Amino acid sequence: MTPGRNKDDLKTFVDAGLAVANQSGTEAFLLLVEHPVDFAHLKSLISDMVLIVASQDDEVIEQARNVGINTVLLDVPEATLHDQLTQAILEAVAAEWLQTGAAVLALYSGFDGHELDSISVIRLTERLGKLTARDLKQLGINVPLDTLKLVVDLAVDIGREGREGKPVGTMFVVGDHRRVMEESRPSGFDFVKGYSRKERNLADPRVREGIKEIAQLDGMFVVAADGTVEASCRLVDTSPVELTMTTGLGARHFAGAAISKTTKAIGIVVSETSGTVRLFQNGEVVLRIEPFRRAMKWKSFHAESNARDEV
Repeated sequence: MTPGRNKDDLKTFVDAGLAVANQSGTEAFLLLVEHPVDFAHLKSLISDMVLIVASQDDEVIEQARNVGINTVLLDVPEATLHDQLTQAILEAVAAEWLQTGAAVLALYSGFDGHELDSISVIRLTERLGKLTARDLKQLGINVPLDTLKLVVDLAVDIGREGREGKPVGTMFVVGDHRRVMEESRPSGFDFVKGYSRKERNLADPRVREGIKEIAQLDGMFVVAADGTVEASCRLVDTSPVELTMTTGLGARHFAGAAISKTTKAIGIVVSETSGTVRLFQNGEVVLRIEPFRRAMKWKSFHAESNARDEV
């Protein structure tokens, strides 16, 4: 959808979105798009709601920003649509454009990458109910958001892909690494020991691939605030702490909650059974992400009257 072209189509689709917004009580309008549209016209159509444009394209972001629209530049080129929406929402909460409990109307290209064709209502209370902008800023004090995103993206990949066709569960503990080392012990051979800090930094794609290989082994990865993997295959060895946990979570989740309670670190746990990624802070789950980890199976199509994506 190019600027000046399909202006009426844009209005028609946005009008349909606004009708859904009125029915669902949404407070914000999120446009996920990879091709420029008439952003000035879009802004004029949406005057009573928070408007956010998210894209992986620098030109799209620049054009939207030039007319005063809130923008999120996505930096996960191979991410699924679900993960792109998740990142956009997370960044919007961090920037205080969205508040906890808000409902967001998302417009995006679900089928045709060149045309807007899908509308979803995203309710933050489903996954982000406990995560406020203040929480994100607090995380940022000890763990930069860029580092946190690196580790979360890696955890989501592991949850979705597994290894050699088998599901994999693992845990990362990010930040406050000196205290985390004191509150844990080695479970066996440390696969990152002896490498330089540069060779252990998760900003390097080769390091992330290497971590995926050894994620199958017991124990957690200890990650410093700058993204350096300080240790692998470590077991949490903290003193007993009081925790309130959801029924069905296993020992790995309890360990992640415990280490986040006794240190200032963030525990990121990948469930082996479901691939779900949970972030723990101060002993509690603050974010849950459900990766699409299994191959798609063809099924009969059943339209839902109130289809809703949840983040």
